[in-house]
Amino acid sequence: MHKHNSDLIELLEPIVMALGYEMLGIEYFKQKDGSLLRLYIDNVSGITLDDCTRVNHHVIGVLDVHNPIKERYHLEISSPGLDRPLFTLEQFKPYLGQEVKMKFRERIDERRKIKGVIKAVEEKAVLVSEDGVDYLIPADVIDSAHLVPKI
Repeated sequence: MHKHNSDLIELLEPIVMALGYEMLGIEYFKQKDGSLLRLYIDNVSGITLDDCTRVNHHVIGVLDVHNPIKERYHLEISSPGLDRPLFTLEQFKPYLGQEVKMKFRERIDERRKIKGVIKAVEEKAVLVSEDGVDYLIPADVIDSAHLVPKI
């Protein structure tokens, strides 16, 4: 999942961890008016605006020094929120039995997305049940995954 961001994760995760936070993952969107780099952070007591500002300050310094992104971009530090993004198979495990929305990089059974319940997490795939049908989704085809907030 999200292999294209692995260099940025390798660069930034130690900084985020040193500040006392978990780096859940990165989203990078190329846009005409400047791309968007979004880092999702978390910790046991939750994330405040001050936490985001603190991480932003340190991360922007590292990005300025290493310059891994050549085009103009905006940096955004975000908490996971109710529709928590899931970036690794390990991050699915605490949410067994909860509903998830996924988009795929390529078609699985003629589909590009699914909304179902997380049934199991295997070594390289996640099992999701939608309307009573189980789908084994390989990690390397998942483009994005978000928990569906409970109402």
